Amino acid sequence: MRSSAEQVEAIKQEAGHFDGTLAEARPIASRVKVQRGFTLVELITIMVIIGILAVVAIPRFFDNSIFDSRGFYDEAISTLRYAQKTAVAQHRFVCVAFGASSITLTHGATNACGSNLTSPMGQTPYTVNAPGSVTLSNGTPFNFDALGRASAAQDITVSGFTQHILVVAETGYVH
Repeated sequence: MRSSAEQVEAIKQEAGHFDGTLAEARPIASRVKVQRGFTLVELITIMVIIGILAVVAIPRFFDNSIFDSRGFYDEAISTLRYAQKTAVAQHRFVCVAFGASSITLTHGATNACGSNLTSPMGQTPYTVNAPGSVTLSNGTPFNFDALGRASAAQDITVSGFTQHILVVAETGYVH
């Protein structure tokens, strides 16, 4: 047991240990200061990474034309596949007509399609419109017969997108 004088002295030494007045009495291992925060190198590295993101990645999020082109590309492929599947399922011709920025589907019992095809969502006629400035090119009207074959091979281009939509005549395969 310590006497009260020794306890007071011990408390003073501990207090001096924390405020640095008795630093020479502390062992070397306890003199190491705990660092809090970031070093200058870490801060500069983070600033460089943020700068690269600002220059390269962030402008892509504000340019919707790439997203619109890809979305319409996927929607056009789905529409053409729906036309082929409908031709097979209903055992009739399904005609595909192209506008500058749209695809319209009609159907009929023979090569002359005259009736509007209804979309899966109940829209009549089944028309897919391109958003904004997205356009179609190289698309010529064709039809799918009752076996799902296309009357002509197609190579359709969606503006702003590098891949083409291809329709194989012999099989009607859309890719």
